[in-house]
Amino acid sequence: MINVKSGARTRIAGIAAALFLLLFILVAAPLIELIPLAALVGVMFMVVIGTFAWNSLRILRRVPLTDAFVIVLVTVVTVYKDLAVAVVVGVIVSALAYAWNNARRIHATRYDSPEGARVYQVQGPLFFGSSDGFIELFDVEGDPGAVIVDFAGSRVVDQSALQAIEAVAARYEAAGKTVTLRHLSRDCHRLLTKAGHLMVDSDDDPDYQLAVDYGVRTGILGGH
Repeated sequence: MINVKSGARTRIAGIAAALFLLLFILVAAPLIELIPLAALVGVMFMVVIGTFAWNSLRILRRVPLTDAFVIVLVTVVTVYKDLAVAVVVGVIVSALAYAWNNARRIHATRYDSPEGARVYQVQGPLFFGSSDGFIELFDVEGDPGAVIVDFAGSRVVDQSALQAIEAVAARYEAAGKTVTLRHLSRDCHRLLTKAGHLMVDSDDDPDYQLAVDYGVRTGILGGH
């Protein structure tokens, strides 16, 4: 960034800067130590002023609250600690915020099919953050004997998602009802197969076939 602002236009500038920095570290360190610390502090202040994204302060009110918080947090940690720690903290907080936002996206649309089965069209990713919300979507006592869970708008991501599906299947089994899974993607099907939750027992579709879990007949009818 400093090179570009100083007029650099080609890759040679970056290579030269890296080579000179390596030279200073390996050979010219005793000479650099002769420079007064106050002068180096002044240089670093100018570097900070030149490299700080000042426009980020102007957009704080227009960006999502989580992004604004991460910007301020990284800036504060950089001042009190260092840039490396600030980057790690920013990545962790951003990842947690992303997981939290996706956990709140899980929902389902319910309707009854012409055959009398209750259909749940699940929307949003199914992972560790949304597994509890996924389980709460189902009305085991009020549903009819046949229930269809449509994953056309969802993705099964991790082991917690598999356990959530197992928990729902177990609750319906205890109530004497069956569950059918539809429109699982191929990677979700491989995840379920790898975890040992599927038994292949259908001639209709070699990729999405009958799933038996906790004694419940769970069929996967097609994929996307």
